[in-house]
Parts: sequence; C-alpha cells; structure tokens
Amino acid sequence: MKEKWLEWAARLQSIAQAGLTFGENRYDLDRYSQIRAISVEILHEYTGISYEKIENLFTSETGYQTPKVDIRASVIKGNKILMVREKTDGTWSLPGGWADVNTSVSESAARECLEEAGAVVIPVRIIAIHQADRHYDFPYPYTVYKIFVECRLSEISFRENTETLEAGFFALDSLPPLSFERNTREQIEMCFSAGKKVVFEALFD
Repeated sequence: MKEKWLEWAARLQSIAQAGLTFGENRYDLDRYSQIRAISVEILHEYTGISYEKIENLFTSETGYQTPKVDIRASVIKGNKILMVREKTDGTWSLPGGWADVNTSVSESAARECLEEAGAVVIPVRIIAIHQADRHYDFPYPYTVYKIFVECRLSEISFRENTETLEAGFFALDSLPPLSFERNTREQIEMCFSAGKKVVFEALFD
C-alpha cells in the first residue's frame, strides 16, 4: 500500500505540472512552482534521495501528467523463465522497460526481449496489468502501470548491450537476486502459473 506522504507528494506534483502547463497568469505559475517544490521536499525528506535528483526528475516532465507504462515479458522454456541481469545494480528482472510512443504492447515486449536478452519472441497474451504502488514497496513518485506479456521463444543469443550484463533461464525454486522495483517473486509466480494454462484470464489492478 502506498504511504500517505508518497500519495500527497505525487498528487502535489501532478497538480503543479498541470498548472505549469495550462496556467497563464505569472502569479499562478509562481504558486504552481512552489507546489512542485513542496512535493520535491516531501520526497527528499522521506526517501533520502537528493533534492536535485528529484527536482530534475520532476522538471523533466511536461504536459498533463498521465500514468507511465512499463512492459515486462514472460518467456518460459520448460520449467524455467527468462531473466536478465541489470547493469545498474546486478540484480535480475524479466526483460522489459518503459513503453515507447507509437509502439504497441506486443511490439514493446518483443523489442525489450531482443535488446536486453538477445531473444526473438512472439507475444501471445497479456497476463496482468498491475498498478505498481499496489504491488511494490518501492516509492514510485508517479502512477505506473506494469503490463506482463506472455511470449513464445523462437531463438536466443545474448549480445552485449547498454542495459544488461547477461541473460539466463531460472526455475521458480532457484531464482537469482531480484530487482524488486521491476518485478516481485509473486509476479514471477503469476507468470509461471499463467504459462501452465491454455486459458488464463488476465489480472488487473
């Protein structure tokens, strides 16, 4: 469950961003800038993340704020699931990342598998759409939708890239250290469960 202070900071940031986008009166714009500064202070105080880093994150956002979309691919071979080791911290996650504009869910899943794992896949169905703050302890400052896509593996040949160090297949009882801001053990269990069923009703929320 999202902490109240995180919810307040996210709401203040959303109000400030909309006001700075559509406001015209310079006095109102100044007030919206102050509201954004308050949201940055709240996050800095409770997370320990530097004020400058949070401020840069918020000021890079423009326009009306909408949820961000993260795509995660579930690729199962036998009784093992494909995972990649992140360059940022050495932990492991399902192949995936932020969805790009003008790219469908299936195209995003296939692209992430190819870029991060060297895997050529065919997306076949959506397993779940999760609102991140209902499934993670990580303090997301935005609303994030995570879409889990089941994919069929055609071939794989890992190649060096800017995001991951290696790729591998892991059984549920021998998972590597997970990147908990990207995927939880429960979500990986969900992917295994879906992979065993011919018919699987997509989960959401």
